[in-house]
Amino acid sequence: MTEGFAGGAGGIEHRRDIDWEAVERSPEFRELIRRKKAFVIPATAFFMAWYFGFIILAGYAPDFMGREFITDGLTVGYALALSQFVMTWGLGWLYLRKADRVFDPLSARAREAALGAIAGTPADTGATERRFRRGELVDEPVTPSATSEEVPRQ
Repeated sequence: MTEGFAGGAGGIEHRRDIDWEAVERSPEFRELIRRKKAFVIPATAFFMAWYFGFIILAGYAPDFMGREFITDGLTVGYALALSQFVMTWGLGWLYLRKADRVFDPLSARAREAALGAIAGTPADTGATERRFRRGELVDEPVTPSATSEEVPRQ
């Protein structure tokens, strides 16, 4: 039952008339990818170091991991194991926050630039700017103080 499915971000259908290589080379798309990499690579490195650090400690420092921590029955190993859950939820929250404030507006600009190139109109007309707010793409007036870093909140 995929007949009615539009697919893609924001329900945009797959467009065969878009030059995807040109979209990939566009400054808007490159900025989006650069910003995502600047977050995802350090976050992944932190996650892997924390996770494999726990595994290494469990294998090579059983005395340390078996030490009582704060109260009877709670060991350093249990505390570090539980911290894995906290760390995962924390990284997920940070990603969602960054996506809402930075990645989604950049994605909208890249999408508008690609669709504007097809229509033959520039992506930035100066009158309105497409932004994500609470999961929906909305048009709002462009003000001199508004930047892609700052997404107004309602």
